Amino acid sequence: MQWAEVLQDPSLQDLPYKIELNEWGQLLMSPASNRHARFQGQIMTLLARQMEDGSILTECSIDTEAGVKVPDVAWGSDSFMQQYGDQTPFPMAPELCIEVISPSNSERQMQWKMALYFARGAKECWLVSETGTVRIFTSHGEQIGSSLGIELSASL
Repeated sequence: MQWAEVLQDPSLQDLPYKIELNEWGQLLMSPASNRHARFQGQIMTLLARQMEDGSILTECSIDTEAGVKVPDVAWGSDSFMQQYGDQTPFPMAPELCIEVISPSNSERQMQWKMALYFARGAKECWLVSETGTVRIFTSHGEQIGSSLGIELSASL
C-alpha cells in the first residue's frame, strides 16, 4: 500500500487511531487516549508561545526508509515549509519531531523511530512519557535542554 492510497481510502477516514505504514506497505494503527490528545495540545501551545517562525504540525507524514511515520507533533521552520509546503508525505523530517508515548510503545521502538527521523533531517526529537515528562534527543543522544531554544519545565 502507498501513502496516497491510505489518504484516499474512505474506510480509513475519521478513525480514532494514528495510522502509519511500515516498510512493507502494511498499515499500523495505534489507538490514542484523551491523555495523549491533551499532551499534544499542551505541546502545541508551548511551541506556539515560543516559536514565532515556522509551522506547528500535528501528525504530519514523513517518508522514511521504514515506511511512512507520523510524529504526534512536529515543528518545521519557515525554510522547511517553503521547501516542502503541503507535500504528502514529506520526503524529509521537520526540524522537531515529538512522540507522545503510548502504553504499547517500547523504548527500543521509540529509539528506532527517532533514528528514522534523524536520518531524514530532524534536528531534535522529544519523547513525552505517560506522566508528561519530556526527554529531548539529538542525533548525538539525550540532551538536558533544547538545541532549538525552547524552554521546557520538567513535565507538561
